Amino acid sequence: MREPTREQGLAIYRMMQLIRRFEERVAECFAGGEIPGFIHLSVGQEAPPAAVCALLGPDDLVGATHRGHGQCLAKGAPPDRMMAELFGRATGTCRGKGGSMHLCDMAHGVLGTNGVVGASLPIAVGTALASRVRGSGQVTAAFFGDGAANTGAAHEALNLASVWELPVVFVCENNLYAEFTPQSVHTKAGSIAQRAGAYGMRGVRVDGNDVPAVFAAAAEAVELARGGRGPTLIEAMTYRFRGHHEGDPMAYRQKAELEEWRAKDPLPRFRGWLGERGWLTDAERARLEAEVQAEVNAATEFARQSPWPAPEAALEGVYA
Repeated sequence: MREPTREQGLAIYRMMQLIRRFEERVAECFAGGEIPGFIHLSVGQEAPPAAVCALLGPDDLVGATHRGHGQCLAKGAPPDRMMAELFGRATGTCRGKGGSMHLCDMAHGVLGTNGVVGASLPIAVGTALASRVRGSGQVTAAFFGDGAANTGAAHEALNLASVWELPVVFVCENNLYAEFTPQSVHTKAGSIAQRAGAYGMRGVRVDGNDVPAVFAAAAEAVELARGGRGPTLIEAMTYRFRGHHEGDPMAYRQKAELEEWRAKDPLPRFRGWLGERGWLTDAERARLEAEVQAEVNAATEFARQSPWPAPEAALEGVYA
C-alpha cells in the first residue's frame, strides 16, 4: 500500500484547505448576490480530488462534474481566474461565459465541469484514446457521482475504455445522493465498484474521506493506466455537507446522518494523520491555513475588480 510522502501529504492537505475555503467563500458570495446562476458545492468531498490529482502530472487530464470546483483546483486551475469565472467576469477561465457548471482550463488539463450528468466519462474515453494514438503517455481521470453511474453514457464509456484498455482512472465520488434521491432508492446493488467486473476492469471501493486510502488506490490505478494496462474504477465513499445546490433546504436528509458524516470530516482526519507522523505542527498548520485564506481573499478581490465581458465579445469562442 503506497502512502503519501511528507511533501505529498502537506500538498494534499493544503489543497483540501484551499478547496474548502474557496467553496465557503463561493457560498458567501452567492448568498450576497455576487455570483449568478446555480452553484453546486462539494464541501466534505475534498479528499478524492486532492489525493487523485496529487498523482497526476501537468500534462495529464481531468474530467470534472457539475460539482467540480475541487477537481479543477486540484488539477492546478488558478483560484483567481476560477473565482472570476464564477463571477461572470472577462478574466475568468472561460472569459466569464461558462460559470460554475462549465469551467474549463485546458492550460492546466481541466477538460471542463459539466452540466450534463455523466458527461465526464465519455469525454475521458475520447481524450484517453487520443493519448493512446499520439503515444503521449497522458492519463485521464474522470470524476463523476453515484447518480451519473446509472446513465447510459457511463456504461458505454466504461465498457469501451476496458475493451480498448485505455489510460483512464474512473473516480466515482459516491456521496449517497443523486440530487435529492438517496442511493438506496435509485440503485439496487450496494456497490458501484463491483460493476467493474462486468466490464472486465479493476474495481476498488475505498473510504473517500480517508486520504491515505484514496491515495493508495489512485496510485495503483494511475500506474496501471500509464503502463498501458487499462482503466480502473474507483468508488470513493464520501458525503457532501451542503445541499445538492445552494439554497437546497435538505429536507430529504436526517440530522443524525449529517452529524455522523461530519464526524468523518476528511480535513481533521488527515490533519491527525499528518500530526501522528510529526509532519504538521500547530505552527505549520496555522501558517499554511493563513496562506490559503489570503489566497482565497485575493482571488475574491480579483474577481470583484475584474471587468464584465464586452457586449461585442458575445459570439467569440462560439463554434457550430
